[in-house]
Amino acid sequence: MADKSLIGPDDFRQIYDLFQASISRFDCGQKCAPLNGGEPVCCSTQHAVPVVQKVEWELLKSRTDMWTRFKPYDRATRQIVKEIGSSCAAVECRGARHCERDNRSLACRAFPFFPYIDRAGKFIGLAYYWDFEDRCWVISNMQIVEADFLKDFIKAFELLFERDPEEYDNFKSHSASMRRVFSRRKKPIVFIGLEGGFFEERAYGRGIRPIAADKLPKFGPYKSDRAYARALKEAQTEAAAGEHHPDAHLVGDPARAGA
Repeated sequence: MADKSLIGPDDFRQIYDLFQASISRFDCGQKCAPLNGGEPVCCSTQHAVPVVQKVEWELLKSRTDMWTRFKPYDRATRQIVKEIGSSCAAVECRGARHCERDNRSLACRAFPFFPYIDRAGKFIGLAYYWDFEDRCWVISNMQIVEADFLKDFIKAFELLFERDPEEYDNFKSHSASMRRVFSRRKKPIVFIGLEGGFFEERAYGRGIRPIAADKLPKFGPYKSDRAYARALKEAQTEAAAGEHHPDAHLVGDPARAGA
């Protein structure tokens, strides 16, 4: 790794230029929005609070009025904001209906994935934020991820790591956290390889092996059509009753955010 250096707004502008591809030709928001009050999970701060570096925040403010500082709405989200490092900021956008694709944050472009760093310190693929297993349709359907998205993701994060090695350290730490969590679960970590294809890293350091697309795991309401129909019915019942069950997590800078 090179010596640590300061990253600036222009660096994030270059990263944005590199990372333009959509995750899929499917509109994945249409899959999860009906279970989330009509809003995609990744566009709702009831579930995902984007975290950006303050220099990225400077860039976003210079380009658009789509973003504002996130305003905590309860004790849990006040604690979330309190735990963010001094170089970062929690932000929120105006929602999916007002999205400006060119002005999405890096966290938004990459969601639900983060760069997975192996035990040897090598960037080997795209792992997912496991807190969202039961809510993000993409995590249960990773076969829909487009090759162009994979290429853009890799180029963007390689540049980020080159310009800001601390970000590499953050994701290396987050990858280690994922290994600890999945070892306790006795479950493999499933990820997308840098050249495509799917792999699973088995718990307790038992190695990495390819996995077929039809063997990819599915979670929560996305386990089957029947499970989805049941979850949709429950969501409609809760909406009619005015019930609300927020469960927010930070996304974007896992080590500094304490995710």
